[in-house]
Amino acid sequence: MNQASATLPVGLRLADATSAPPSPERSAGSTDWLGAHRGPLTVTDDFAVLDDPVEQKAFTDVNEEDGHILADSLLMVQGMYCAACADAVESALQDLPGVRQARVHAATRRLRVRWDPTATQMSVLARAVGAAGYRLLPMEQALSISQRLLETRQALWRLFVAGLCMMQVMMYAWPAYVTEPGEIPADIEQLLRWASWVICLPVVFFASGPFFRSAWRDLRRGRIGMDTPVSVGILITFLASSAATFDPSGPWGSEVWFDSLTMFVFFLLGGRYLEHKARDRTAGALDSLMNRLPQACERRGAAGAFETVSIRRLVPGDVVRISAGQAFPADGELLSERATVDEALLTGESHPVSRERGQGLVAGSFNLGGPVLVRLVRVGADTRFAQIVRLMEQASTEKPRLAVLADRVAAPFLVLVMLAATLAGWYWWQIDHTQALAVAVAVLIVTCPCALSLATPAAMLAAAGALARRGVLVRRLQAFEALAGVNAVVFDKTGTLTHEGLALRDVITRSGVSRDDALALAGALAEGSLHPVSRAIAAEASQRLLPVPPLSARGEVAGQGMQAEGADGRVVRLGSAGFCGAAVRQGDGSPTVHLSDAQGWLASFVMQESLRADARDAVSALRAMGVRTWLLSGDRAEAAARAGEAVGVDHVIAGATPERKLAEVADLQAAGLKVAMVGDGLNDGPVLARADTSFALGHAAPLAQAQSDFVIQGGQVMDVVLALRHARTTLRIVRQNLAWAAAYNAISVPLALAGYMPPALAGLGMAASSLLVIGNALRLTRQTD
Repeated sequence: MNQASATLPVGLRLADATSAPPSPERSAGSTDWLGAHRGPLTVTDDFAVLDDPVEQKAFTDVNEEDGHILADSLLMVQGMYCAACADAVESALQDLPGVRQARVHAATRRLRVRWDPTATQMSVLARAVGAAGYRLLPMEQALSISQRLLETRQALWRLFVAGLCMMQVMMYAWPAYVTEPGEIPADIEQLLRWASWVICLPVVFFASGPFFRSAWRDLRRGRIGMDTPVSVGILITFLASSAATFDPSGPWGSEVWFDSLTMFVFFLLGGRYLEHKARDRTAGALDSLMNRLPQACERRGAAGAFETVSIRRLVPGDVVRISAGQAFPADGELLSERATVDEALLTGESHPVSRERGQGLVAGSFNLGGPVLVRLVRVGADTRFAQIVRLMEQASTEKPRLAVLADRVAAPFLVLVMLAATLAGWYWWQIDHTQALAVAVAVLIVTCPCALSLATPAAMLAAAGALARRGVLVRRLQAFEALAGVNAVVFDKTGTLTHEGLALRDVITRSGVSRDDALALAGALAEGSLHPVSRAIAAEASQRLLPVPPLSARGEVAGQGMQAEGADGRVVRLGSAGFCGAAVRQGDGSPTVHLSDAQGWLASFVMQESLRADARDAVSALRAMGVRTWLLSGDRAEAAARAGEAVGVDHVIAGATPERKLAEVADLQAAGLKVAMVGDGLNDGPVLARADTSFALGHAAPLAQAQSDFVIQGGQVMDVVLALRHARTTLRIVRQNLAWAAAYNAISVPLALAGYMPPALAGLGMAASSLLVIGNALRLTRQTD
């Protein structure tokens, strides 16, 4: 990433974190720097804080493209409830000067906006969104505990008021249902109506506030949102019932619907609250991933004392103290003797690992032991944590193809809903004007396409969150659809099915020398060498717990091997055939190293690439799922065939250049196969991009990760099988959700038009349909085994 902060205008310059002193209003450790902006949003809110260069670094990346400086910001949109809200925010930004692209994901409420910092400022964009009735917040503020509690508290208060008033109104309406006409005196009946009217006031003017505000801002922009039919239904029911209460002999008759009004408002609010909680769970893994760094930490000053500072003020070289249970704020080097850390973020492995003095620690992992000291090496956007977050941010703002299609259908559908309600009301007015209002309101309520718009993004976000907890990062939500249809998986060999290092395959010794004795001597010679072959031999000898023979004057001859003196003073050597005086052995081309002593050749060690422990199991699982497998390698035919036979793939293609790899995958696709490519190298970038979907291992080259759809942080090949199973389940649930949403409308609309569905039941049906879609998607959060 080319950081171009030096050419930004004043006010948007991404200055060094240490160059700008903290303002008095915001202490270094403060986590509530937007606290003054809570409460009802108005266009007079002070959005200048979003232009603060230090704070802006937390949610904005700046790049130079084709000689132009572009900023890419990710923020949370507060006040969104449906897909129509997402369209409203996008429309508010798209036509502004300097905005190149604005994209909002309805399910996660995240906004990704690309803008020209030389033409506008973030505060200008925030004011435009504020004028549309929404609020932009940085991710860490929007996801903070205090902000979540505020939203939850407000939603619960509205639900409580609606529920309490509903019970009181039902109590007053009950006599009318259980008595015959005329049994209740007229003055008592009118008193009950007036009491119901008074109790309905807080339901309409407080509990229903979110529906009215959302509908009003949509109508001001010439749009019909999902809350528009609901708001019209609530208003018409209340006004008509009020007219019947004030003038029972008037044109609206004496029928009142206060009980139905309070019931469907309560059902809608209850459904929206549960939907909000469920939506938080579907995106919960993504949110916890992106919000796990501490807001502040203890930094050691020049005098040795520790002070609490914001992590945005940290720079490489700082020494920080991390308490037990706290996340490491940046990548660094351990200064304490030992630390126990949880690196599940990177590997998906839940077991803690130990780190010794001098070893590296990664941002986002948790310190599970006592306080430790860490010297920071990489901070902010340069950390591996930041790279992972960027991958997840892309997924959390992407709209899958099915979701885009559903949103396109929802917009004209809402217009048809309004027309259908109007026509139904007019038709029933001719038959029975007392029923006309109830039919029109029921049609307005029951046909809201919330379930249709939630069907796809809810399922895919739940699946992405579940995989993230296992260490599999989803870069493109659309890839779930492609992966579910895959029937061929192509593996790269080196670094994918095999480890990058070597393993000992065979030991050949001269007569009278045991294999263990030869390996023990070679292991002692190889100790301390960084050569891959030496490290493999030393590791094998150590693993077998072989006794270490005494050696002295050990040294390495560049390009030849290792030599030392034994206990008897004679020279022993480990290295090439020429260095050890050994005859070149005819073999299959596998790397071979030799051992010699004063009598000449002593032993030869044949090496091979080390297969990943789960590679064979993963290939077997894919075959059981009906998926064909290929090994596509640039290595020699013998080495590729050996690896292919070891893991059990169906086909092996060796000696493949990047161009040939691309051609082979294209041929498979031309034959009608849906191909998933698994690779890790720089030369795998083009073929990863060409495949229908692709996986890159966590240690893969940046180009390979950039071209892949899924990134496997822990490097386990079995995670490919896990993702494939999860994708198939996800698409099945998406289809179930879409089928349910379509069936619900196909059944409910005719019932409402025919007058068989009262408004209260319509409200219950609408809430239940959205909850069923979300609940079905939540099944994906439990299916990660």
